[in-house]
Amino acid sequence: MASNPVHGLPFLPGMSFKDSTKTAFHRFQTLGYRNGYAVVQRPTLGIGGDRLQVTQLSQAELDDLASKASLLTYGQPKQAPPAEFIPAHVAFDKKVLKFDAYFQEDVPMSTEEHYRIRQVKIYYYLEDDSMSVIEPVVENSGIPQGKLIKRQRLAKNDRGDHYHWKDLNRGIDITIYGKTFRVVDCDRFTQVFLESQGIELNPPEKMALDPYTELRKQPLRKYVTPSDFDQLKQFLTFDKQVLRFYAIWDDTDSMFGECRTYIIHYYLMDDTVEIREVHERNNGRDPFPLLMNRQRVPKVLVKNAKNFPQCVLEISDQEVSEWYTAKDFLVGKSLTILGRTFFIYDCDPFTRQYYKEKFGISDLPRIDVSKKEPAPVKQESPIPEDKDRRFVFSYFLATDMISIFEPPVRNSGIIGGKYLGRTKVIKPYSSVENPVYYSPSDFFIGAVIEVFGHRFVILDTDDYVLKYMESNAAQYSPEALLSVQNHVRKREGPAPELENKQTEVDPGVQELEVLIDTIQKQLKDPPCKDNIREAFQIYDKEASGYVDKEMFFKVCDSLNLPVDDSLIKELIRMCSHGEDKIDYYNFVRAFSN
Repeated sequence: MASNPVHGLPFLPGMSFKDSTKTAFHRFQTLGYRNGYAVVQRPTLGIGGDRLQVTQLSQAELDDLASKASLLTYGQPKQAPPAEFIPAHVAFDKKVLKFDAYFQEDVPMSTEEHYRIRQVKIYYYLEDDSMSVIEPVVENSGIPQGKLIKRQRLAKNDRGDHYHWKDLNRGIDITIYGKTFRVVDCDRFTQVFLESQGIELNPPEKMALDPYTELRKQPLRKYVTPSDFDQLKQFLTFDKQVLRFYAIWDDTDSMFGECRTYIIHYYLMDDTVEIREVHERNNGRDPFPLLMNRQRVPKVLVKNAKNFPQCVLEISDQEVSEWYTAKDFLVGKSLTILGRTFFIYDCDPFTRQYYKEKFGISDLPRIDVSKKEPAPVKQESPIPEDKDRRFVFSYFLATDMISIFEPPVRNSGIIGGKYLGRTKVIKPYSSVENPVYYSPSDFFIGAVIEVFGHRFVILDTDDYVLKYMESNAAQYSPEALLSVQNHVRKREGPAPELENKQTEVDPGVQELEVLIDTIQKQLKDPPCKDNIREAFQIYDKEASGYVDKEMFFKVCDSLNLPVDDSLIKELIRMCSHGEDKIDYYNFVRAFSN
């Protein structure tokens, strides 16, 4: 029996007494908080602060009693409820194991590589034990890449077993659909997961590289001999030093062409060229400052660069074998830049001094390129504005009507176009009752035609007029026919040999004339005679009327002339002069209208 610790009396009714002086009866705190967590504390004092007995139970005994289930005398105790079940697709949702691997592929049809290393990523999805193989895309590889094996459960043997995450590790080979993949490494999450499941991982291996891909990454070896030319020295020496040339571009040979003045600047610091156009007041052109921006100008292109698209791509040293330099710009010489031929007629004093010191040229000329005034023409009109007007007369043989057309002239102040429509023109001094109209015999070189009070002087004619007059010589006076013949021959400039021929016509000439007349009748759509003659005259430097046979056939081929026709072949034979020359003057006559 327990006894009272103070008085030694047993705890029996009447044997204990209550301390009337005690006023505190609270329990001490046994639950506290430390760093935000609830902590159970063992009580050190009893109720009201009384000292606890030494035989008090320990904390472990108290915990054991608190967790001990009580036994009921009237039946079996109830079992505790089982732990909550979590399915795999929830527990392992979005948890994927990632392995780095590669496989080797043979390349039998290539001389540059015998095998190819293809790097892949193997993904294992824990939620359903499926796998997929992805190959990262390599730029310009020429191989279909991306998803090699779509997500699915993969068989590992013929018995129907599938790969499990327990079968995967670093440093092993796995075979999937006949391809053997070498697993070399994995990511951090895969390593932690496998180690947490008790799998000992092999050490990682180095990823194999494709030899051909690594070869392509290396820069091409170029063997360039270092130049002894110092561009920096050129820049520092010739900075702000510019050669100035005065040039003209004569384009009067083309339709509506004219002679225009330019200033060519050559920059010594980097060998670039700039072309500026000189504008005059009221010249009818937009005042743009530059014809060509500052740039290096090629002089000679390499053979393979003729088809280089210069209009959209910049020319480099690979397409040019020689560039224009300062020694190519000389006063009195022509040079071609961007398809235009410029004639240099003068330069400034600095340029003259530079050529004297650099090249030893001290006598650069000054060439006068001013336009020479044409010889005055006797005026037929009292109106000053009519002195330079030109007209084109057309005589219609079917109706004896005349039409007049005035070509428009820029900045003349006169509107060109139709001057007179088709109408019959009465000769002056004819009566109204018996009018006399102009006929074809009234038109020849130097004839004065008066049309409704305006007098016109015939200055030139076309080739068809001469042909018509020669075919109808009875209608014309000998003087009129001779004036047209002399004018046409003077304009065409025949060969000296042709002028010295005797007027007697031999049978060979008659046969040639008959052949030419036959070809003219058979040609339905003849080419322009003037264009053919000009094409041959380009290669006839001596104006002899003859060209080489090789050049003759090249010109015919460029103009699409029917040289394979039997009549044309006979004409070429009759126009041959010796073994290597052809008389193109008589050949061109066959193509006149």
